[in-house]
Amino acid sequence: MLNPSPRGVDRRSALRAGAGAAVAGAFAAGCTDGEGGAGPPPAAATPAASARPGTTRAAPAPRTFPAQPAQIVNGPRDRPKIALTFHGQGDPKVATAVLAEAERAGAKVTVLAVGTWLDEHPRMARRILDGGHDLGNHTQRHIDISALAERDAYAEITGCADRLRRMTGSIGTWFRPSRTQYATPLVQRLARRAGYPHILSYDVDSLDFTSPGASAVTRNVTGRIRNGSVVSLHFGYADTVAALPVLLADLDRRGLRAVTTTELLT
Repeated sequence: MLNPSPRGVDRRSALRAGAGAAVAGAFAAGCTDGEGGAGPPPAAATPAASARPGTTRAAPAPRTFPAQPAQIVNGPRDRPKIALTFHGQGDPKVATAVLAEAERAGAKVTVLAVGTWLDEHPRMARRILDGGHDLGNHTQRHIDISALAERDAYAEITGCADRLRRMTGSIGTWFRPSRTQYATPLVQRLARRAGYPHILSYDVDSLDFTSPGASAVTRNVTGRIRNGSVVSLHFGYADTVAALPVLLADLDRRGLRAVTTTELLT
């Protein structure tokens, strides 16, 4: 375990100082349970947090990683990098607070967005991309894709892909199935047909969707994370916003860098 450098200490102090403001902002915005949320994203206080709807930069497309399996659970274990991945759904104000906390610490994340959430909050797609994060597909309606017939499961994948393409020019860099950690062989095949060479799974579950408290979310991640880990987190939960500064400070102390999944595997 690495001893914190003076720069690391200063960085963690800044993270802790900003945590209270971010959580207070999320509560003031009216945190939800992550299953919806109404209203447009709040006006940003800084350029880094603005949606910049006029941005025309093309969004990255899916890539094939020849050394990786069809279903990716983690990245290389020999590099001090990890990927924080967020299921994109819930109050956009809370989502924006999560992104702001990550960016304050210099972290990049991966967001797997639900199609209906993008329909309700279209500015979030560009907000994510303009922050330098990965943006991917988490199905159209976030229902149990493993229980669906082939035609319906394919529609769930392509429905969200179509929205991402319309909003960003790309179907997104990744696909993650809804309400399951691992995709069935059928869903893997359908995702490939839709244009996604890989399924993005994870090896560390924060369990933040159970609202166990910020300390428990932090422990769930820090107790299992290691080089190459892919962590499952969610937008829409106040516990996640509150846990993030402490979690990012712990990663910094360990010498682990939070990067997009694309960078993790490149």
